[in-house]
Amino acid sequence: MHRIIVEEKQWINEARFLHALNYCMLLPGPEAQQMAIYIGWLIHRTRGGLMAGILFVIPGFVSILALSIIYVSFGDTPVVNGLFFGLKSAVIAIVFFAFMRIGKRVLKNRMMVFVAITSFIAIHFFNASFPALILCAGLIGFIGGKLSPGQFDVNEGHGKEANGNLPFDNSVDTSVQRSTWKYSLRVVAISLPLWFGPTLIAGFVFGRDSAYCQMGILFSQAAVVTFGGAYSVLAYVAQQAVEEFGWLKPGEMLDGLGMAETTPGPLIMVLQFVGFMGAYRNPGSLDPLLAGLIGSCLTTWVTFVPCFLWIFLGAPYIERLQGNRLLRCAMSTITAAVVGVILNLAVWFAMHTLFGTVNSHVRGILTLQVPDVTTIRIPAAAITVIACLLTFYWKQGMVLTIAVSALLGLAYNLMAL
Repeated sequence: MHRIIVEEKQWINEARFLHALNYCMLLPGPEAQQMAIYIGWLIHRTRGGLMAGILFVIPGFVSILALSIIYVSFGDTPVVNGLFFGLKSAVIAIVFFAFMRIGKRVLKNRMMVFVAITSFIAIHFFNASFPALILCAGLIGFIGGKLSPGQFDVNEGHGKEANGNLPFDNSVDTSVQRSTWKYSLRVVAISLPLWFGPTLIAGFVFGRDSAYCQMGILFSQAAVVTFGGAYSVLAYVAQQAVEEFGWLKPGEMLDGLGMAETTPGPLIMVLQFVGFMGAYRNPGSLDPLLAGLIGSCLTTWVTFVPCFLWIFLGAPYIERLQGNRLLRCAMSTITAAVVGVILNLAVWFAMHTLFGTVNSHVRGILTLQVPDVTTIRIPAAAITVIACLLTFYWKQGMVLTIAVSALLGLAYNLMAL
């Protein structure tokens, strides 16, 4: 997006792009989707935001829906089983790569490292509430930005004016910075019924305890409390969809992530797969495939509609802040906390992929997950090592890593027949 919009098309300048990115990183939900909406809104107001946001999602939605139908229809065949067996191992390498990439961006001093380590310990060993974790990180960053900005403002970037703010160009209509309470009320009055309407309808038609209503509520909550991009959302959803509701198995979460990594659109589209599988396995009186389609549509709707609300409601006000230092400090600290959350996700994925059994030991508020070493899956471990070598040592792209891992999984599965 940066290469095309800033460097090639020159629709907006570097400072405005970074300012939009900072705001989107502070928001819950998928930041890539929010960036698309924000940039569309900057250039063509509401029509531009709607066009950019909707077209950003449609290719991924169609792709994931098609792959989900193939997954449930042919998932027990040796070919499909083998491909997804290899994908799981590739995903481990990809998530660890995301952990290192994001960590390199924000873990620039001891304070940020301390926040990340504390975040990992809190969520991995003490089952800390993800929303509470992010709220605490934001408050710490905001207060720390006042007391010691040098320790918390790690994403300063370049080209600042003397007052520490980013220099803005005049290429975008300055009316985008103006907003009134009437405009804000209108945005809320339109967005909230659109957001919650389908879930209320699902509860009325299928019942409050139906999987459809539960999914609408869960993914609406995720849209509010998950900060830091797709990997932080996955940590929250995996905990709920796998462990609480039992819609998927841990390995199937990895399959869905593999689908999202290999299809167009944002990585957050993995949630659509979760919604499909949850409805497919709990169809009620409907045909399972029809139920899966409804689950896919409902999940996608409640995941992405809030993005339009956050941008249309907040962007006019955020434009006035022009790279405010305290916001950057809060963003940096939240991102550092998310690094710890992503590490927890990577460890969770690795344990459930490489070992057949993972035991949980609870001692008061402390929870310790210990894999049974006698249940290690040697083929999965071997493919994981190759995926990590391709990613970290040979510096190969994600597509090649996924393709090689999938083919190795297919070859192993066919030889094991």
